[in-house]
Amino acid sequence: MPASTPLSTNKTAALSRTLDGVTRGYFRYIAGTIAADKVLSLARKFHDLYGIGCTPSQRITRKNKGLANSLLVLYAPEGAALAEWLLLVSPGNGPVTEREKLRDVTAKPRLTWLGYELLRHRERCTARWTWRRSKAEMTELYQLFDVQLHKHDHGPLSETLARIARQPGFHGVRVQSWTLFQHARERGYRGELPYLFYVSKVSHGERISL
Repeated sequence: MPASTPLSTNKTAALSRTLDGVTRGYFRYIAGTIAADKVLSLARKFHDLYGIGCTPSQRITRKNKGLANSLLVLYAPEGAALAEWLLLVSPGNGPVTEREKLRDVTAKPRLTWLGYELLRHRERCTARWTWRRSKAEMTELYQLFDVQLHKHDHGPLSETLARIARQPGFHGVRVQSWTLFQHARERGYRGELPYLFYVSKVSHGERISL
């Protein structure tokens, strides 16, 4: 089977792939932006250098030799001129640790990618990784709520609430969304609150050959 890697065209898929990688111990990273028409070239370059398309058995062999494994998360919305990439790296040494200036997802400042911040939360006595909105975005949303509520025209606020509900339903995002909904209720909003969806297992995107 030829080597391949997923190409995500929506944020939920890209962020889910990132969570899956971090959960499996890929704690180091480097990120960047590239022209959308250069995505395939970048992916093939990273495969040649760091083996991003290695099979599970190949990754086990590399790990046993003390070599770091790498996986690539690609986010390229259809029709966009630019694409975002995130290279995640497991413990170990090798070309990727020698060539790239890697950061640790457990260090501060937190990894922020595609407008969301990575963090751990406690769930049933277990630490789990999730995404949440940045503090700056939350501040902007609270300010927008207050402006829309002050005008006593709940049409625009209903649209804002619906937009919030459509954002990726990771645990951290849902907690923030519910807090925003309660803020609107406490300040006089009497309309229907949108349903907050959970992120279920999603495809990481169509695979591109390396």
